[in-house]
Amino acid sequence: MWLPVVVAAALTAVVPFAYRTTTSWAETTPTDPATATGVAETAAPAGETGTFVDACPPVAPPHASCFARYQVSGVEPLADGTPAGFGAADLRSAYDLPATGGSGHVVAVVDAYSNPNVETDLAAYRAQYGLPECTTASGCLRIVNQDGEASPLPEPDAGWALEISLDLDMVSATCPQCQLLLVEANSSSLEDLGTAVATAVSLGADVVSNSYGTSVEFAEEVDYEHYYNQPGHPIVVSAGDLGYSVSFPAVSRYVTAVGGTSLTREADGAWSESVWSGTGSGCSAYIPKPEWQTDENCPMRMVGDIAAVADPATGVAVYDTFSQSGWTIVGGTSAAAPIIAGVYALTGTASKVNDGSPPWRNRAAGLFRDVTTGTNVPSAFAVTCGNDYLCTGVVGYDGPTGWGTPQGVGGLAAS
Repeated sequence: MWLPVVVAAALTAVVPFAYRTTTSWAETTPTDPATATGVAETAAPAGETGTFVDACPPVAPPHASCFARYQVSGVEPLADGTPAGFGAADLRSAYDLPATGGSGHVVAVVDAYSNPNVETDLAAYRAQYGLPECTTASGCLRIVNQDGEASPLPEPDAGWALEISLDLDMVSATCPQCQLLLVEANSSSLEDLGTAVATAVSLGADVVSNSYGTSVEFAEEVDYEHYYNQPGHPIVVSAGDLGYSVSFPAVSRYVTAVGGTSLTREADGAWSESVWSGTGSGCSAYIPKPEWQTDENCPMRMVGDIAAVADPATGVAVYDTFSQSGWTIVGGTSAAAPIIAGVYALTGTASKVNDGSPPWRNRAAGLFRDVTTGTNVPSAFAVTCGNDYLCTGVVGYDGPTGWGTPQGVGGLAAS
């Protein structure tokens, strides 16, 4: 049965801190990389190995945190000098995506604060993986504030700077010929981030990627939903990194909520995936169920809809020189959302998408890799979920990975 709201709320409060260092909730303020200390450094959840740092500490609603998590060990380059972590060709292989595509389409990335090194860092990533140049001078890359102006840009922040690099790198990997629009919100408040989403759409974005969310649901989240109601422009949102719990705006009925997987290349070159233990999922306490969502045990909006790699232990290579020293391995559902945003752009049908329904409408066999193993509830709490699809990978739909991960672009195409 559907998990009662009271129990779900208890899990929301408990599960994240079962494996994450607590940080005082407050309004987020920009962090200088020279003074950043990795306050959210944690031991790995079950199924992960190594030590990881949350780029952004948790904050109280109506503010949001970025969901990037990066490795602090094991990021040395391979023997041939290739950066550690999955690169652009790996991701295209894993999700059966074309090496070219997206020309004429614009993917927007919405984040808070700014990254002063973003253009040079993006150039380094794209050069490493043989992707076409994408610069402000050529018009391929555009950077604006939440009002759509080139200046003044918000002040820098170490955590969000890494998030910005991750997002642009992942869109570049999956949609190499897409134009990129970076909209930097003044702060991590939902008001500012929502304004940035609306600005992205007004400036011509076909798809908008959002790799952030609240630490918990809150009753007033319904007041911010209108920012994400952008018919004809898929709004893609990370499901969260707090395990079995629900985050806004991923829970909005107007977005595609993207969960996370652990991605593995087998000895024969084939790819396999399981539920990442940190990915968000669950049944909303406040957002009504959209008509296109048809799962049985959740009477309200269910998270998520689709998934991509998010486990930092099987993370992606990212280049960032503002908060990092160059190449690092990054995960979190922050990686999954821009991957899916790039796939939406590749379909060429984004203008026909009005909500998060494409994975639900296109769940025919062969369009998704069904993820059927793993859970996002620590073993001590698994009985509370009852190993239900809300928190466990099962055949067909499940909360942690939705209908699965892309196998080509057809699963996100609109008719």
